[in-house]
Amino acid sequence: MTLADGKIRPVYEKIAHWLATTPPSLLAARRTQAELLFRRIGITFAVYGDKDASERLIPFDIIPRLLGRGEWARLETGLVQRVKALNMFLADIYGPQEILKAGRVPADLIHGNPQFRPEMVGCKVPHNLFVHIAGIDLVRIGEDDFYVLEDNVRTPSGVSYMLENREVMMRLVPDLFDEHRVAPVENYPDMLLSSLRSVAPVNVGREPVIAVLTPGRFNSAYYEHSFLADKLGVELCEGRDLLVEDDIVYMRTTEGAKRVDVLYRRIDDDFLDPDAFRADSMIGVPGLMRAYLAGNVTLANAVGTGVADDKAIYTYMPEIIDFYLGETAILKNVPTWRCREPDAYAYVREHLHELVVKEVNGSGGYGMLVGPHASHAERETFAIKLAQNPENFIAQPTLALSTCPTFFESGVAPRHVDLRPFVLSGSNGVRVVPGGLTRVALKENSLVVNSSQGGGTKDTWIIEETAAALGTRGQMQSQSQS
Repeated sequence: MTLADGKIRPVYEKIAHWLATTPPSLLAARRTQAELLFRRIGITFAVYGDKDASERLIPFDIIPRLLGRGEWARLETGLVQRVKALNMFLADIYGPQEILKAGRVPADLIHGNPQFRPEMVGCKVPHNLFVHIAGIDLVRIGEDDFYVLEDNVRTPSGVSYMLENREVMMRLVPDLFDEHRVAPVENYPDMLLSSLRSVAPVNVGREPVIAVLTPGRFNSAYYEHSFLADKLGVELCEGRDLLVEDDIVYMRTTEGAKRVDVLYRRIDDDFLDPDAFRADSMIGVPGLMRAYLAGNVTLANAVGTGVADDKAIYTYMPEIIDFYLGETAILKNVPTWRCREPDAYAYVREHLHELVVKEVNGSGGYGMLVGPHASHAERETFAIKLAQNPENFIAQPTLALSTCPTFFESGVAPRHVDLRPFVLSGSNGVRVVPGGLTRVALKENSLVVNSSQGGGTKDTWIIEETAAALGTRGQMQSQSQS
């Protein structure tokens, strides 16, 4: 909310006034109301292995996170660039593999990746799009620099919380909305439905039938699956609700079998089809891959996209963007050491106390070491795991992530945040929802924002800036460049 010199960012001036003039008791009451609304709606998040998982709410902070339209425009351009390159990369590695032949990405990183699906090699997915829904995690470092922390292109979650956070904020603090021109996010379901319809198989001679495929109510993100199906106006299906005949997918209904053209699937590859992947899967659809490879159904996202989620592949994104688009990456990566490289491994091993070390296939904040906050014993234990399989890890510096004001019973305090914007790709183009999910680390000095690790969420506002604010921001950029 403030600059290095202590001045309020122009975009936050009205929020600063609101915080200064609102009694803490009123903020506490609003937060309690928000929790009641979320509980009434049923918006919960399960954590596997937690006996109280079914009752857990993701903590919500009443103070919004603001970005000006000008800085958002640059982020939007960079996100579109990145997702276009990701789609081209996936189409290539399951096709001619030109980037591997050129030596720009090591072939063993692809062929040895557990998320690489040989079944997809040579498969022509509808409209040549693999990633229809992407969640790109961003962090701000310094005054105005955003960096990409992770690419999430398998089954990215969190969009329901983005939408529900906005609805709750509009109910609880309508006066703040009256004072700001906030870009809407509530049209996301319409944008998503339009994108999904646009990627239906080309031989569909009618309005495509779309369904959301869920593992079921015991999945940690089941609320979101149900929420999105309702907002899209489509059926929420489990594997047992679908069948495949003559390589065509049908949905069982009270009126008989109904053909399905697009499945927005929230099931990982391994469990999609027991005939093609894990034979013990009880949540998949037997024969689904046959129908998919025959071109009779679109899966969003495509099978095999998990390769691009890999944190080792992430380190090659600047090269990937250059290779396919001939452009310099607009959004930078966080500096990263690939532990598969001997010199990098040696450096990481000697500097574990300074670095954040992550598994290349890890997610949710698991399987990582935050060196400065770990004990000596924890670092030594992690060093053994690292030595056993260094190619399975990357390391990054402990970043000075930006903070946002966050409300606690003791008052307002800074907490570290990241941002997950959602990017939609269809034959009708690539679009970014103006905002996204801001996740906040509720523990003091913590850098882990994941909900499974106790993080919370905030509403994210993209607002139109005044001429004075734009002028101030322009002066800041000129000074940083000079």
